[in-house]
Amino acid sequence: MAEHRSMQRGALLDAARSLLSEGGTEALTFPALAERTGLARSSVYEYFRSRAAVVEELCEVDFPVWAAEVSAAMERAESAEGKVEAYVRRQLDLVGDRRHRAVVAISAAELDAGAREKIRAAHGGLVAMIGEALASLGHAEPRLAAMLLQGVVDAAVRRIELGAAEDPSAITEAAVAMALRGVRG
Repeated sequence: MAEHRSMQRGALLDAARSLLSEGGTEALTFPALAERTGLARSSVYEYFRSRAAVVEELCEVDFPVWAAEVSAAMERAESAEGKVEAYVRRQLDLVGDRRHRAVVAISAAELDAGAREKIRAAHGGLVAMIGEALASLGHAEPRLAAMLLQGVVDAAVRRIELGAAEDPSAITEAAVAMALRGVRG
């Protein structure tokens, strides 16, 4: 029974990822989740008390996985500049991934404080890692530089998501070049 419940919970989260990546937070409704999973709407409420609860669980499940992929790419890099490049490149490589799309849709959304806190904590881990790399490059304000660097990444993510005129690889290369020039101060 517990195994069945965990499968259904997994199916609901997967449906939530799809809905978020297709239509953003407005698309994430209980009727849509019920329809996608073939569960009765009342059953959806047995698993999640609200949309915020669905979002919070997605954050708990997906954010760490996504952050771990970025973190692993950074750890493989030999130099501080290599870490900066990996930080930018890996995040942009993950743009097509539904987990990432859901996370991006969520970040932009109105969340309850609990969910926002979880996102901040996961983001905080990445910002701390990139902050260390920036500090070792001699940055006087590594935390500020990390926030600005993430702004470049976020802008590139949006540009790729919009299906902008440029090829995604051109957007990635431009973001990497800008990041590396910027962090060299």
